[in-house]
Amino acid sequence: MFSLLLSASESPNILRVPLDELVIGTVAFGIVFGLLAKFVFPRVNKTLEARANEIEGGIQRAASAQQEAQAALAQYNSQLAEARSEASAIRAAATDEKRAVIEQAKVEAQAAAATVTARAQEQVALERSQAQSSLEREVGALALDLASRVVGESLKDDARSRAVIDAFIADLERQAAEGR
Repeated sequence: MFSLLLSASESPNILRVPLDELVIGTVAFGIVFGLLAKFVFPRVNKTLEARANEIEGGIQRAASAQQEAQAALAQYNSQLAEARSEASAIRAAATDEKRAVIEQAKVEAQAAAATVTARAQEQVALERSQAQSSLEREVGALALDLASRVVGESLKDDARSRAVIDAFIADLERQAAEGR
């Protein structure tokens, strides 16, 4: 360095820094750096740490919100699955109940139809027997009236005439049964 100083006196060097400016610049730099290090850098560090904490807190809040959302989604999906299974069970129960009601209605309708048919058959049998009895009386009365005209005497009150009429009707019934 000393040689640099000696050579500086011989020719002017544009890169040469005067010593007093170098010392003053170094001291000024040290003072400014010290002030910055003491007052400005701690505030900048605090601000940077606060922002880092906010960012980390935001990331943690976002992560916890995402976990909550995933938990809510899982709960929603499980509730949806439960609701679907309940709906399926309700549909199955309704279908079974519908079938049971239809079967019960069929059984009741068949029972009612059987009752109506039985009543109708009884009514037909009763009307048939009444018609047969009425027909027998009329045929008997006609036969008695015809026999009275043929014989020329009244045969209405005689028990014997009733027996003859009953035998005649029985014979007619027998002949009708054989003809079928």
